[in-house]
Amino acid sequence: MTDAEHRKPHSDEARGVFDPEVTSEFSVPAGLDVARAGGEPETTSEFAVPEGLDVPAPTAEAEGSAFTTPSTYVAGQAPPAFTPPGGLPRVSLTKDAPWQDRMRTMLRMPVAERPAPEAVQKADDAGPAVPRVLDLTLRIGELLLAGGEGAEDVEAAMFAVCRSYGLDRCEPTVTFTLLSISHQPSLVDDPVTASRTVRRRATDYTRLAAVFRLVDDLSDPENHLSLEEAYRRLAEIRRNRHPYPTWVLTGASGLLAGAASVLVGGDVLVFFAAALGAMLGDRLAWWCAGRGLPEFYQFVVAAMPPAAVGIALTVAHIDVGASAVITGGLFALLPGRALVAGVQDGLTGFYITAAARLLEVMYLFVGIVVGVLVVLYFGVQLGAELNPDAALTIAERPGLQIAASMLLSLTFAVLLQQERSTVLAVTLNGGVAWCVYGALHYAGNLSPVASTAVAAGLVGLFGQLLSRYRYASALPYTTAAIGPLLPGSATYFGVLSIAQNEISSGLASLTKAAALAMAIAIGVNLGAELSRLMLRVPGAATAGRRAAKRTRGF
Repeated sequence: MTDAEHRKPHSDEARGVFDPEVTSEFSVPAGLDVARAGGEPETTSEFAVPEGLDVPAPTAEAEGSAFTTPSTYVAGQAPPAFTPPGGLPRVSLTKDAPWQDRMRTMLRMPVAERPAPEAVQKADDAGPAVPRVLDLTLRIGELLLAGGEGAEDVEAAMFAVCRSYGLDRCEPTVTFTLLSISHQPSLVDDPVTASRTVRRRATDYTRLAAVFRLVDDLSDPENHLSLEEAYRRLAEIRRNRHPYPTWVLTGASGLLAGAASVLVGGDVLVFFAAALGAMLGDRLAWWCAGRGLPEFYQFVVAAMPPAAVGIALTVAHIDVGASAVITGGLFALLPGRALVAGVQDGLTGFYITAAARLLEVMYLFVGIVVGVLVVLYFGVQLGAELNPDAALTIAERPGLQIAASMLLSLTFAVLLQQERSTVLAVTLNGGVAWCVYGALHYAGNLSPVASTAVAAGLVGLFGQLLSRYRYASALPYTTAAIGPLLPGSATYFGVLSIAQNEISSGLASLTKAAALAMAIAIGVNLGAELSRLMLRVPGAATAGRRAAKRTRGF
């Protein structure tokens, strides 16, 4: 074969000339008589009209939508307007009721049933831009959620801010680390949605109270607070320094541990030993926080010095209650604030946020257990004689114990950075809580779990009444007051039993500590709900108070 003959097939393929014997599997075989199709394509759709079916030609009317009136609708024969079975609730948005109750009532109503806000212009005729209002709302909600406020109250505050600027069709959503809000002016308009992530959490009840006052001023119909003024006040709140310096917080943690040790039977030497251990743990925790260690390791390190002080006194054969020293140090670390907030979110229907908060509590609690367990293990190896079966000896000295409980609540309030005007009220509330617990448990021989639940219920009741009286958050009046009820002794004895290879008794003590913690959280929430039942709620005269979020149809 010559070179020309070898190149010929390739040149034919380049010109598009192919062998006629090569056919496709979709071509019609030779000799098969197939009728020629018309100009229509051979492939049809399942929505095509079958051949032979007489279909009338479409009219010139435009295609309808879900919002157009049906063709069978006649205005003269129109049915009556739809009304819910329970009727439209009458919501009284009076200034006499706290904004928390007003906004919570509005949030529990469907969007279509919410009464329209009064047409009050804040700054100018055009009104503020919707994205700026949503941004202000998210920033306020971020401060509240980072300060430990419950998800329901954060949603109520966000709705109050939006409503104060005329954005009534808003839906705020709060989770543990994410805030979002959506505004849709009408059913045919596009919604505007914004979100914000909460990355840092700082316990500062003074800042929390200032944010509540800002929301109260925004929701007051007599105050015409412009958007720029609200931003300015919010910036001042964020820039404000903590009311107490670091050395005061360290001293408060020591006094808290000392008061707790006296509360469980310690004497003067135990008081100073527990205070020393707690202050050392506080300084170590600050050192770890400054170097970016996670909060879990901060709690592990902070739990070690009180246990080390108790072990050192026992090894030195000093006649002192090492159990009271270690228990007092634990009181300053137990995450009572996060526990109450987590259970409250679960009881009000915010299950995702509640699960995240309770998981955080579990991690912190495990950190405390690990820190104490490591020290106790080495103490047992060194020959320290610690008996987990010996309960703490609590003598009959009610006057001293009431004073210790009030000192514990006072120092707890300082650690929470509360305003000085609220410290006295929460101190008295903590003293009342311990009086009720002591009367029920020691004098009435009631179980510690039931006594704790009743005492915590009174704390929640009085805290909610004080907060409604001052139009403020209930956290500054309840969180520090539950300090004397925290399960420090049950936690210590559970950890000690595990350190001595008595796993069953250790788990039983830790289960008792968990039961006491749940009793505190549920009691505080129940007391707050009872206060709302006893007081008038806006719209309760006709519609009744709607329940919290539900996941079922009852």
